Amino acid sequence: MDLSKVVKKYDVRGRAGTELTVEVAHALGAAFADHLEAEPIILAHDMRISSPELSRAFAEGAVRRGSVVTFAGLSSTDQLYCASGLREQAGAIFTASHNPAPDNGIKLCRPGARPISRDTGLAEIQKRAERYLEAGTVPEAEGGSVTEQDTLADYIDTMLRLVPLPEGKPLKVVVDAANAMAGHTVPPLAERLDGIEVIGLHFTLDGTFPHHEANPLDPENLRDLQAAVVREGADLGLAFDGDADRCFAVDETGAAISASTITAMIAEREIARARAAGEAAPAIVANLVSSRHVREVVEEAGGRCVRSKVGHSLIKAVMAQENAVFGGEHSAHYYFRDFFFADSGMLAALHVLAALRESGALASSLTAQYAPYSSSGELNSVVDDAHAATAAVQERLAEIAAVQGNELSVDWLDGMTVHCWGEDVPESQRWWLSLRGSNTEPLLRLNVEAAEEGQMQHIRDEVLTAIRAIA
Repeated sequence: MDLSKVVKKYDVRGRAGTELTVEVAHALGAAFADHLEAEPIILAHDMRISSPELSRAFAEGAVRRGSVVTFAGLSSTDQLYCASGLREQAGAIFTASHNPAPDNGIKLCRPGARPISRDTGLAEIQKRAERYLEAGTVPEAEGGSVTEQDTLADYIDTMLRLVPLPEGKPLKVVVDAANAMAGHTVPPLAERLDGIEVIGLHFTLDGTFPHHEANPLDPENLRDLQAAVVREGADLGLAFDGDADRCFAVDETGAAISASTITAMIAEREIARARAAGEAAPAIVANLVSSRHVREVVEEAGGRCVRSKVGHSLIKAVMAQENAVFGGEHSAHYYFRDFFFADSGMLAALHVLAALRESGALASSLTAQYAPYSSSGELNSVVDDAHAATAAVQERLAEIAAVQGNELSVDWLDGMTVHCWGEDVPESQRWWLSLRGSNTEPLLRLNVEAAEEGQMQHIRDEVLTAIRAIA
């Protein structure tokens, strides 16, 4: 048996019923229990059609190996992290996040919501599960059992304790749950938000995603939200992904607000809070694709910006190492020290609402100050030879810099990052980019940022031309 197709770098993900079967889920549950040496497990699942059956099989496997499983039922991923953190128990949730309806998966964590990746346990869990599948049976150990517990109330209490909303002007907010887990978590939280009217879109849980996929990173999936914000005269729009651990925002005009903008805004707020509590230079972690302005905001606020590779397990590890108060990724994952260094789309949403309340400004005016540069967003190119394409891009960028008489700096922390932004570089020629390969697909991911729109477009187009010539 080979589970390498479904056991990824950070989680388990595959087509339900063919790749991620009941038998595979049972074996993975047993292997997870073995890895934890039969420690208690909190188990939950999302609204996908296959999730209840798969999660039951996982629970049966873990119980057979002696684990006490607390079954929490329907949960968002950050709800599961909250339960793991509050109870200091390992956790597992069946979800495929933003993937299409036929898929499913498992996100695993150690007690205290500490992440598990291929390098820190997933590879061992995979091998154990493969051995159980090859043997066709899981040996029974003593002590296993299943209990049930609802964790939603504790989750809502934790959200509002960590980001209490100040008094201020009434706000109207449209929330698109995409028929996914925000439809489970937002309504009970909204009941406790005084002066905030929440207009729900697609709140009915439906794992077939009848309106659109639960992937707000795709602009097509924001169209319902954008139209509703304008139609309702709302102050803000929020869109959550399938397991509601990521949150995207649009302003009162329907324009999308970038994740780097949200990162800079929350970083400033969290630094101010930490400094008020006596912390000299609170650390903020941002992955290397985040806007240059994130670092500028952090340093201006008296914080220390730490650069990270892309990937939630990686950024969580850096946050714990640096004791960082907050971390943000360009993919709209937001991590909080006070939330067990885990990510939460709901906490990010509450921060945006609190900032709007405190400023009294329009969302477009508030966020503009955190987004002074022009960005390409992430552009993906299919390539057979990523190394050859990267080398071609590096050569072309060196030619452009030579013509302009500018110096480039290059680093290889995660793919290739190139900076042309020194004090001696004219503002109209300042830019930087990240070019990195996908961990799971034959893709090169390009992000370009520049001080001016014209230069961003010029560098973007030159790089894409070089990549596609190789492809």
